[in-house]
Amino acid sequence: MSDPPMSDPNASILDEEALDWLVRVSFGTAGPDEFAAWRARSPAHERAARSAEALWRDIGHTATAAEFSRREAARGRLPHLPAGAMRRGIDRRPGHLGRRAVMTGAMAASAAALVASSGVFGPLAGLAADHATRPGERREVTLPDGSMAMLNTATALSVRFTAAERRIVLTAGEAFFAVAKDPDRPFVVAARGGETRAVGTAFAVRTDGDEVRVTVSEGIVEVTAAAGLPVRLIAGQGAGYGGAGSQPLPQQVNEAAATAWRRGKLIFNQRPLVEVAAEMSRYRPGRVVVANPDLERLPVTGVFELDDQDAMLRAIEQALPVRVLHLPLLTVLR
Repeated sequence: MSDPPMSDPNASILDEEALDWLVRVSFGTAGPDEFAAWRARSPAHERAARSAEALWRDIGHTATAAEFSRREAARGRLPHLPAGAMRRGIDRRPGHLGRRAVMTGAMAASAAALVASSGVFGPLAGLAADHATRPGERREVTLPDGSMAMLNTATALSVRFTAAERRIVLTAGEAFFAVAKDPDRPFVVAARGGETRAVGTAFAVRTDGDEVRVTVSEGIVEVTAAAGLPVRLIAGQGAGYGGAGSQPLPQQVNEAAATAWRRGKLIFNQRPLVEVAAEMSRYRPGRVVVANPDLERLPVTGVFELDDQDAMLRAIEQALPVRVLHLPLLTVLR
């Protein structure tokens, strides 16, 4: 196969070309020797290749296209593609590195990274739950006792009500609960081995990997980690548990910002860009990653519309020394 045509050797264009080469080598549409020849053209090409390889490692690219297809098919996200199908979708004309090739290969690459990530929300969690939302979806449901539960993005919960207790099992995501008063039947949200108990109050419970965060909007709740002692929280307080088995500690929180998703907003006050990227990733079928470690701590402040993340990315690009690269299922900030 012929090499891609020479481009104006500025850093941004070379960075994109290096990523393109990695996609093609990974999925068998180009050979390592061809990539080696490209990177040997100049020191700038070599720097771009090293940068692309670092990004490749950071996003966890570990699967081939066929592996990606099988895993995603098992999750119900995509139909299974036989080995070679992804390769056939890439333009193989000599000397041509088309946008279709970049997008098709990068889709498989970035989706494979998602499969490798432990934080992926799959349909299996939703199938086993009484109520579930997909990435980017929010839904309000009325529970059998008249309580309200608002499910945030990629959330799954099950309802286990008895005569003695109203129990919710939160298996994924985040939910806000406005609890109907019933002193004889405590309202309990179980998540990651711990419990949040209330009688009549309003609070949110969020899971993030093995960790859980509770934020109280009204009333009082008791939070108990696995094998821990109960900790009482009042309105305007929050606490977390999980991970290393830590005991929840009450902290003052910005409740309006923490639950702004209920109003379709994301609110950040001097939040590091890497944390903002992780938060954005929760609301889309893919990931937002910061490719340059020097950019990770840049502060982001603003109120953004959840349903218009393109506008949010444009605002970040205008306010910070950041460029946005869009690929299917992957957005790179660099």
